[in-house]
Amino acid sequence: MPLPFLAAEHDPSASASAQGNAALPHPSQDHWRRPYRLGPWRVAIAALTLLIAAYMLISAVIIAMAGTVTGAGATVVAAVLTIAFALRLLRMGIWVSPRGLRRVGLLFTRTLRWREVARVSTVQQPVKWLGLPRSVQGQALRIQPRRGEPLRTLLTDHNTDFLGRPEAFDRATDVLEAWAAEHGGLAGRA
Repeated sequence: MPLPFLAAEHDPSASASAQGNAALPHPSQDHWRRPYRLGPWRVAIAALTLLIAAYMLISAVIIAMAGTVTGAGATVVAAVLTIAFALRLLRMGIWVSPRGLRRVGLLFTRTLRWREVARVSTVQQPVKWLGLPRSVQGQALRIQPRRGEPLRTLLTDHNTDFLGRPEAFDRATDVLEAWAAEHGGLAGRA
């Protein structure tokens, strides 16, 4: 998520001449970026989770004032775990860089160099609706490594990032296929 207010050109302490002429530096090889915007469902779930964590922290203060330090400590630990869950939920997805492709899940992250990716394609298949057990017919992005099994499907047109936004899913898959073709020399769609 770009934060333009943190860029040097928006720094009020920078000189006026430097603001107009400064070019942003080229991202390094380690700069990972998500090739699509987060969907409203994912942001809403994370916001609700953070709201629950805020209530838990307020509860911890009330419990501590009542005199039960162990109960307050346990509530703070639960709130911190809830905040960590919300932040990890926002990090989940596919990330790309000139070095490779990174699939970030809730608990695990898997990184493949572009030379390790055999194929990136969009396929029609049954997909989970909002990650729930209910399956519907839809599109999924399939990433096939040169060795081993395909990566677990993380991008579908019915997940929390693309539900109700089919054009955003098409743009995201096109961008991922273009990155794969540019950096890995792969063929595009299946």
